[in-house]
Amino acid sequence: MANQQNIAVRGVGRRHKWAIDFTSRPRSERQLQAIADHPSPIGYTERSLPDLSMHDTDHALVVKKCWDIALAPMKQLPMNLFLMYMAGSSISMFPIMMVGMMLWRPIQALMAIKTTYKMLEGSPQALIQKVVYFIANLLGIALALYKCSSMGLLPTHSSDWLSFLEPQQRVEYSGGGMVL
Repeated sequence: MANQQNIAVRGVGRRHKWAIDFTSRPRSERQLQAIADHPSPIGYTERSLPDLSMHDTDHALVVKKCWDIALAPMKQLPMNLFLMYMAGSSISMFPIMMVGMMLWRPIQALMAIKTTYKMLEGSPQALIQKVVYFIANLLGIALALYKCSSMGLLPTHSSDWLSFLEPQQRVEYSGGGMVL
């Protein structure tokens, strides 16, 4: 009689569709038995398949990051053009500092070009990206030198080098305008 009460309390005597006996086995064994009792769905396999899409995504991200590195100096050129316009052509502290920074940043990038090229090595288009990076920095230097020339900071005449020569005199001055 005591054995029947024990069976009724434990739920062994009744087997409903979703009845789970929590008292007989440890939880890990019950889970393994529950998994083994149910058949796998159609098309399910125990083997794991390699995730090829992740490799393609990683490769695309590497290429995109390398292009971002290569095009970074090119993206600075419009900002430098705007700063050149805002600085004006007068010789004062602010325009001199702006031109100095516009000239120094590409030179500094070209001095550290080996570390940048190491970051670009993972890309299949590394050679093109290296050339783009180099040319973009040269364009930055050319832009800064143009600004120096327009401000009159570059020595372009022999009188800039020799003190006994007279400065070049302009024969004619012209400026744009509108005919009314």
